[in-house]
Amino acid sequence: MLKVIDTHAHVDELENIESALSKAKESGVVAIIAVGSNHQSNQKVMEICQKYPSFIYPALGLHPWELGNLESQQIDYTLKFIEERVSDVVAIGEIGLDYDKRVVKVSPKELQKEVLKRLLALAKEHGKPITIHSRYAWKDCVELVKGAGVEKAVFHWFTGFSSVLRDILDAGYFISTTPAAEYHEEHRRAIREAPLEKLLLETDCPVVYGKETKYRSEPADILRSLRAAAALKGIEEVVVAEQTTYNARQLLGIAPC
Repeated sequence: MLKVIDTHAHVDELENIESALSKAKESGVVAIIAVGSNHQSNQKVMEICQKYPSFIYPALGLHPWELGNLESQQIDYTLKFIEERVSDVVAIGEIGLDYDKRVVKVSPKELQKEVLKRLLALAKEHGKPITIHSRYAWKDCVELVKGAGVEKAVFHWFTGFSSVLRDILDAGYFISTTPAAEYHEEHRRAIREAPLEKLLLETDCPVVYGKETKYRSEPADILRSLRAAAALKGIEEVVVAEQTTYNARQLLGIAPC
């Protein structure tokens, strides 16, 4: 059985976590990175990770989508929560920027940048990897991450320009493959262009995927990410599994099982 790591999963949002984790293990998933998106999510992530040690690992963050719902003191409180637990996490994330007009309407770009800079400073200070959301904000995200001096980063579900992808790779950062690589052309292009040594696998579950037939993803759907990446790169699945699992362990400091 192939050993794979889901490097980006919102396990706190899964409807039936026991069932989902059982299916994940049967599919060869040996580790899951549970990402937080706000204070409540971060709390739940920590609780889940304590229940499943050495299988689910925490990454705490503050998603740009959440900022429009928060007062400044709530943002401060969330960042303090992350900082107090930074030694217990494998990464800081999900963090980043989102310039979709619906998001910017409630979470202005300058507020997003201000919060991201604070989180990047935290990651830099404690030597933590970051997992970046960069929809329509690819260039600004790369510039801010590099400017903060953060050495380890993954730009998750990357769909940006080839020129920005080159900047990401030149900086030594990673991108990740989601099940959307089965059909999303910009994502597929990025997977083709990135070397296998800079690829990770993820599900971003419970995101709903599919062009014609829709499905709500679970960690077991990491096999869709694996198969799509292997097909796009013309490489055997076992090679992709071994390299991406190695990549994830090196980036996140997860010991082999």
